[in-house]
Formats: sequence, structure tokens, C-alpha cells
Amino acid sequence: MQLEELDQRIQTLEDIEAIKQLKARYCAGADERDEEAFVGCFTEDASWDGGSFGHYEGRDAIRTFFRAIPDRLSFAVHYVMNPQIEVDGDRASGRWYLLEPCTMLSEGGAQAVWGSARYEEEYVRQNGEWKIHQLRLIPNFWTPFDQGWVKQRFGGQ
Repeated sequence: MQLEELDQRIQTLEDIEAIKQLKARYCAGADERDEEAFVGCFTEDASWDGGSFGHYEGRDAIRTFFRAIPDRLSFAVHYVMNPQIEVDGDRASGRWYLLEPCTMLSEGGAQAVWGSARYEEEYVRQNGEWKIHQLRLIPNFWTPFDQGWVKQRFGGQ
């Protein structure tokens, strides 16, 4: 194996790890209500597409969305797993599974909910740091805790 090839393989592994750390900061920022940590994960021209949670273009719109989250979710823990990350120079794509126990708020009050979804994301390296450029959340279910996804696949929203 040539030294140049080895350097490239190491760089790819370092990039994948940096993207995993980026995703961990995103989840911690969301769960801990840390606006700067959460919003800092995105490029200025990023998009966040959460289906029924809305679509937001640009970091300022994502910040506005983040500030409104407590009106819909008073509690959440983002468990992300099974990352599939592909790096191509200063661009990368990723796919993650999400399991999220949360408390959704509605006119009927607070409700314990299980959420499951898939994240599909595009990343860019800016000034040596990976950022989320596009995020798409594709739900599998959001269901009341006591109902489960068999009885009620989509509820609590």
C-alpha cells in the first residue's frame, strides 16, 4: 500500500468520525435546549426538512424553529444509530436511524410518545469543520407510548 493511499484512508476515517461527532452535538443541542450548539451544526444556507415538523431554509429559520420546539416537545432524547456515512472530498452524505422517546404537547395536554425516523443528510466541510447542509427527517412512526406503533402508528402530533 502506498503512503498516499494510506493517508487518504486515514483522512476518510477521521472525516467519518468528525461527522459522527457533529451528529452527537446536534442531538445533545436538541435535547439540552442549547440553541448555539444546535444551530452551530448547520451551514448558513442549510435546510431542515422534518415533514410534519416543518421545512426551514437557512440558519436563521432553523434558529426560529429551534426556539419554538418547546411549544411542541417539552422533552426529547434523540438516540441515533447505524450511521452510514460516505465522504467525497469536502462533501459527504449520511443516513441514521432515530429512536426518540419524547413528550409532545397539544391542546389535549402532554403525551408520552415514541418516535422512530430516518435522517438523510448532506454535509460540507467549511474552514476545516464539517457542517450539516441538508437534513431530512423521514418518520416511521410517532405513537403514544401506551398505544404502541401497532395500534396507532402516527399520533401525538
